[in-house]
Amino acid sequence: MPLPAIITVATADLFTDEATLRKKYQEVQVTHILRLRDMYNWYLSNPDAHDRQFVDQCRSRYSLGKSQAYEDLALIKKLLPALSQSSRDFHRWKANEMLLETYRMAKARKDTKTMEKAASAYAKYNRVDIEDEQVMPYDDIVIQPFRATMDPTVLNLKPIPNIDDKIAAMIARYSKESMDIEDVEYEEADLDEQELFAEPDSTPDEPFIV
Repeated sequence: MPLPAIITVATADLFTDEATLRKKYQEVQVTHILRLRDMYNWYLSNPDAHDRQFVDQCRSRYSLGKSQAYEDLALIKKLLPALSQSSRDFHRWKANEMLLETYRMAKARKDTKTMEKAASAYAKYNRVDIEDEQVMPYDDIVIQPFRATMDPTVLNLKPIPNIDDKIAAMIARYSKESMDIEDVEYEEADLDEQELFAEPDSTPDEPFIV
């Protein structure tokens, strides 16, 4: 089975954690995604850099040929508008990376105070102290068997005997009292809309004198 296009994979999973990437994609695609992620971050951190600088940086970091580095540059430029829609997800991921890096550095120095602060900030930022929201059991909701009816007894109302005859008598009565009312068929208006709603000229033909 052919592999999905790398642009499709990157759009969906550029910031997905590496373990999940390895479960979803083959090694060659995971390697490419991680490289694009790294260079995407570099691109954002160096907004004034020229294309040549990006290519040089990419080749230096990953020992790529010039054509492959330019292909990565083109991919990242395609990803920018798509990923801007999920910029909040990107910044969330970046903040988590910074907190984890702080924790790792503090752990290497055996700085338990900073470790505790980083762990607390990480937990608060990711809201791990809050229970997961309960999912509404929409599949268990039974649709009510409502149906239209003319029977007033369903509302505990007493039906009016011979209601149809009474309605017809009232229509006949009020029609006689309102003889000036006449039902007419709908007709199209005989209007020249283009002339009526034409845009006014920007300059009047004659000067306007107050």
